Amino acid sequence: MDSFISADLLFRWAHVLFGITWIGLLYYFNFVQTEYFKEAEASAKADAMQKLAPRALWWFRWGAMFTFITGLVLLAGIRNMHGIDGYIVMGALMGTFMFLNVWLIIWPNQQIVIGLKEGDKPSAAAKAGLASRTNTLFSAPMLLGMMGSFHGSGSASTIVDSAAGGGSVTTGLIAVLVITLALEANAIFGKMGPMASVKGVVHCSIALAVVCLALLQLL
Repeated sequence: MDSFISADLLFRWAHVLFGITWIGLLYYFNFVQTEYFKEAEASAKADAMQKLAPRALWWFRWGAMFTFITGLVLLAGIRNMHGIDGYIVMGALMGTFMFLNVWLIIWPNQQIVIGLKEGDKPSAAAKAGLASRTNTLFSAPMLLGMMGSFHGSGSASTIVDSAAGGGSVTTGLIAVLVITLALEANAIFGKMGPMASVKGVVHCSIALAVVCLALLQLL
């Protein structure tokens, strides 16, 4: 038992450490670098694209990778010990979409933007930008889901699945999952909308967290 607790603590520590790296750089890209590039001199922007962006993207994508891997380990352990509740289901789903957006949309298109691959740069920038904004949108409710697991109250505290079987899916959780799937579909096929500005995406992320929390607790 002691060795399990030690391993659990180690993976929790690693998960948070990698997550800080990943989400910190996500906010840097969305709140700092993108806004700077709008105002930078052409020479300064070119230099940053060549020297700064590749380094930041390396830490960004591998931070996402190891956050995801350690999260899977923790999720398996939580399921075996306690079972999975509605909060962690929401957090894990949003976190998984965020990870997939990094590796399947943002990084492939950013390679074109920074000149590592040939392609249509304006189109690639738009695709990467929308996926990055969507990840920023997901970040607040995702964190709420992670922290709410076995600490939150309401209907979402009900066990959804466990190693022993059983559990039930609430109406609120179903609604949250539908919203999440719709927002991810928009990240692939849709438009930026109110997420185009920093203020807009921050407000949307907080509003999404509030809506998801209300649905999880009340339905």
